[in-house]
Amino acid sequence: MTNPAFNRRRLGAFADWRQFGLALVREIRRRVGPAFPVMYRIDLSLVLNETYGERMTSVKSLRKFRDERTVDETLGYMAELVKEGVDLFDVDLGCYDNWWLPHPPGPMAPGCFLEVSRIAKDYFAKNGIRSNAGVEVPIVAVGKLGYPDLAEAALRDGDCDMVMLGRPLLADPEWPNKAFAGTVEAICPCIGDQEGCINEFVEGGHPQCTVNPRTGFEDILNGSELAPSAKPKKVAVVGAGPAGIVTACLAARRGHKVTLFEARDVVGGMLVPGSRPAIKFDVANYLDYLKDELACAQRDSGLAVELRKAPTAEELKALGFDVIVTTTGSRQARPPVPGIDGRNVIFGVDLLRDPSLAAAAKRVVIIGGGVVGCETAYFLSHELGKQVSLVEMLPVIMKGVCTANRGWLIHYLEERGVPLMNCTRLAEVREGAVVVRRNVSKTVPDPLVTWTPILPENIENPFAPKLATIEKEEVIPADLVVIAAGAKPEDDLYRSLVSIHAAPEIRNIGDSFALGRIFEATKAAYATAVSL
Repeated sequence: MTNPAFNRRRLGAFADWRQFGLALVREIRRRVGPAFPVMYRIDLSLVLNETYGERMTSVKSLRKFRDERTVDETLGYMAELVKEGVDLFDVDLGCYDNWWLPHPPGPMAPGCFLEVSRIAKDYFAKNGIRSNAGVEVPIVAVGKLGYPDLAEAALRDGDCDMVMLGRPLLADPEWPNKAFAGTVEAICPCIGDQEGCINEFVEGGHPQCTVNPRTGFEDILNGSELAPSAKPKKVAVVGAGPAGIVTACLAARRGHKVTLFEARDVVGGMLVPGSRPAIKFDVANYLDYLKDELACAQRDSGLAVELRKAPTAEELKALGFDVIVTTTGSRQARPPVPGIDGRNVIFGVDLLRDPSLAAAAKRVVIIGGGVVGCETAYFLSHELGKQVSLVEMLPVIMKGVCTANRGWLIHYLEERGVPLMNCTRLAEVREGAVVVRRNVSKTVPDPLVTWTPILPENIENPFAPKLATIEKEEVIPADLVVIAAGAKPEDDLYRSLVSIHAAPEIRNIGDSFALGRIFEATKAAYATAVSL
């Protein structure tokens, strides 16, 4: 109603896009009186034209949104809002048609809207505009400011007058206290995946948090569940991914005698390859946080960590544990096609662990358009300068991923010139090429559409066009084929433990129970640790 891109009325008072917001604020001010502060959130620009360029003319569903509010118009409108009673603003960019901007995902830069808040702040200062309270209009900065040093610098440098945190407080509600105390290393960082917060609204749930299992359940998980155990147990946790680390640290904190085993020489599990691309810096921060938590548990709670140890079921039984928790992760899956075991085929997670595996390759084909496949494609293209193509069997790329995160990655894969071939299945791997069968029907959806969200599976769309199949065989040159086509739970150890009754209690969580995300891993770990 307050942007001509959407408000295209020809008649009535609200044909002037300014009037709805002005009338709204006027009525709010009338009801709350002169002393109650009124804050207004506004996008300085939708940046639709900048985001989609010529598509704003060629794509029918975007064409009607071309007449968006300009930055100058927004600043003038903000001045009018102040006259009606607004006391302060927080300012960002974008809308639901370029969803990653107002909901900045992990790959977006910290403090991504500080320049925007600075523009608004300078405008009010230059024009001498004062609020209803007779003071300079405060501007609140938003957008990935969960880094205390950055937030402090923004205030000190005059980019804003206040800092607003949303998701960082879901990750760690003690953020302000820890920042004030100077214990910033103890802040649990938001990783920007948005699976627990924003995507829960889409899925029909309620706000939660991937890295904080208590978020949204504080009435049930109030901290009392972390009280020392009345009957401390001898506990083994096998696998030091996020599920294993969280389980081990919390169980040790509760007084159990815990040993954490890890087959590799580093902890982190899938967080290690998952934090390799530069755009995954938030996950790298979380991995560092978990390492700090692990060190604290070793120092303060007697947690023992055994690296390069992959004990067998018999060895664990012989050690006499009361509880064994397996968090042994997953094993990668290979599509059953000719040539899949060739020397030119590797798994995406192995490539992310050791990027030198792609050193000699110029042309890379990635099989699998989920998160791992798309992030690997961007990593290879953006950081290593490879010519990359991506193949996905499903009609949509990154199915089920939060719209903001999905949109950002697809948008910038397109910018890097990475072909996204949906409805395409791998048929054969050859020396120097792959053979695919591609559905070339006109009913195949455009994989590059980011302005229309993908509906959750539990919502049926009776108007969705039926997908027809007209397959065409294509040969794609490839020096290297990277498989990111899913995985299976690695639960052999758990089954062996159960078969020989290795301990009175045997639990299996994380990917070794069911493939999931960090979101599921931390929740399962918390529930396991507090139940011991």
